[in-house]
Amino acid sequence: MQNIEALLETLKKNDEIAKKFQALETKILSILDFAGLFEILLDEIRKKFQVPHVWLSFVDADENSDLLQIIGHSKILKTNLNIIPQEIFSSLVPEGTQPLLINDDLKPFYRLLPPIQKFLVKSMAIAPITFEGRIVGSLNQADASILRFSPGINTNLLEQLAVKVSLCLANVTAHEKLKFLAYHDPLTGILNRRVMETILEREFQRSDRYNSPLSLVFLDVDDFKKINDRNGHDVGDRVLVHLAHGIESMVRSSDVVARYAGDEFVVILPETTAEKAEFLMERIKEHFLENPLEVSDTAIPISISFGVSSNENEAFENPASLLKEADTQLYKMKAKRKNTESSQSGLEITHGP
Repeated sequence: MQNIEALLETLKKNDEIAKKFQALETKILSILDFAGLFEILLDEIRKKFQVPHVWLSFVDADENSDLLQIIGHSKILKTNLNIIPQEIFSSLVPEGTQPLLINDDLKPFYRLLPPIQKFLVKSMAIAPITFEGRIVGSLNQADASILRFSPGINTNLLEQLAVKVSLCLANVTAHEKLKFLAYHDPLTGILNRRVMETILEREFQRSDRYNSPLSLVFLDVDDFKKINDRNGHDVGDRVLVHLAHGIESMVRSSDVVARYAGDEFVVILPETTAEKAEFLMERIKEHFLENPLEVSDTAIPISISFGVSSNENEAFENPASLLKEADTQLYKMKAKRKNTESSQSGLEITHGP
C-alpha cells in the first residue's frame, strides 16, 4: 500500500513538473526578441523550478558570428552569458542533444560559468542548444545541492525544453535580422539614411530648444570609382566597411554615424562647434591615410573629403538645409583638391624633360 502511495506521489510530482515545462515552452514560443526570450526563459526556470543559477553558454566560432553579434545587443545577457572557444566547449559537452548531468569533478565545467558571476556549484545540468543544424551553446543550470542534478535522473523534459529554445532561437534570430536591417545599412552595419534623418530631426529640434551647437559632417571617399575599377567591387565594399567602422571607433557614443548612399556618409555631432567638428574630421582623415586597408598583402589607401555645417553662427530653417550646407562644403573641398592636383600636374609637365 505504501509503495502504491509513493508511486502515486511520484507520478503526481512528475505531472506537475511536466505541466511547468509545458507552460514555460508555451510562453517562450511566442517571443520574437532576444531580450524578452532570454529574460523570460532564465527567470521562469529560476521561479518555476527553484533553480538558483541559470545561464547560457555560446560557442565563439566564425560560423556563429552573426548570431553572437545579434545576441550581443541584449543587455540582459551581460551577467547571464558566457562566450567560450569552440575547443573548450567541445571538450566539455559531447555531441548530440542529450543533456549532461554532473555532480562530480566539476572544476573543468567552471569554464562554462559567466565570467562576472561566481557561485557555489555542486551539481550542473547542461542542455545543448542548436542553431541551423549545429550545436552553438548550452542552457545551463546549477545548484549547491549535489543531488539536484545527479546523473541518472530522467532528462527527457530538459532535452525537450532545449529543443524548444533552439526553435525559438531560430525564430527570434530571423525576426531580429529583419528588425536590424530596417534600421541599419546591410553592408556596413551602421545606421541607414532613413534612421539618420529621423535622428537629425530630433537633434535639430533639441539644439534649437536649448540653444546648443549642432554640427553635421557629409563625407565621401576620394576616387572611389577608381578603387572599384582597379580592385573590384568586393574590395570597394571592404573599403566602405573599413571606413564606417573606423569612423565609429573615433567618435563619441553620443555621435551618430550613418551611411547616406554609395560611398557617402553622414556624421551627426550634437553639442559640437564647427571648429571641433573640423578638428575631428582632420584627425579621422589623417587616420585613414596612415592606416590603409590591407587586402591580400596589398595596401588600399583611403582618402576622404568632407564638408561641415553647423548652426553655431548660422540659423538654418530645417535639418535638410543643414545637411545641404554640409554637402555643399564637401563639394567645395573636392573641387579644391582637384584644382590642387591639376596645378601640381601642370607644374610637373612644365619642369619635365
